[in-house]
Amino acid sequence: MHRRRRRTALVLTAAIAAAAPLLTACGNEAHAGAAAVVGGQRITVSQLEERVGEVREAQRETVRDDAQYQQAIARTGTLTRDTLHTMILDRVLHRAAEDAGVSVTRREVQEMRSGLEEQAGGAEALETTWLQQYGIPPERLDDNLRLQLEAQKLAEKLNTDTSRPEFWKALSEASKDLDVDLNPRYGTWDVQKSSRADAKTPWVRDVTAAQTQQSM
Repeated sequence: MHRRRRRTALVLTAAIAAAAPLLTACGNEAHAGAAAVVGGQRITVSQLEERVGEVREAQRETVRDDAQYQQAIARTGTLTRDTLHTMILDRVLHRAAEDAGVSVTRREVQEMRSGLEEQAGGAEALETTWLQQYGIPPERLDDNLRLQLEAQKLAEKLNTDTSRPEFWKALSEASKDLDVDLNPRYGTWDVQKSSRADAKTPWVRDVTAAQTQQSM
């Protein structure tokens, strides 16, 4: 329990990184009417807008003052692109984890959440932290924690951590297998550099790296 507390403390205090190596993608144009296509499945513009709306609604509930709400919006001006990246990364990471024989149970997610809530001072405090720092609305928190655990367990399986090239190479291979096709209006993918021009993944690089270091 003490070890878990130390680990979750680092999770909540990790600084947001300026940039992280991301994924590769194939194809120059997304399918018509889609924000992206991953593994032949469309992420539609309406689905993306719905997810963005969840974040904005959660921000509105958290920040009642209009001026502060506008400041929150200004701080998350790239929310649409960041949200789409999250949706793609979720699928890519899940494929990479499956390919490596890694799985995450609901119990593991709940245990992680319980530990984080204890460290943060309650469920509401944890939800606020994830919303403010990572743009994850309360209703998506469990999904994101599953993503964290998949990333952490995949890194452990590869005998590395989430900041190392070996980890991102596994995601790049999964991305190629899924033939990620991104609509240019939401950014571009550089196959050679294995990166997207304007994306960040702080809640993968920082959170899981901190966990991996503490588990060593």
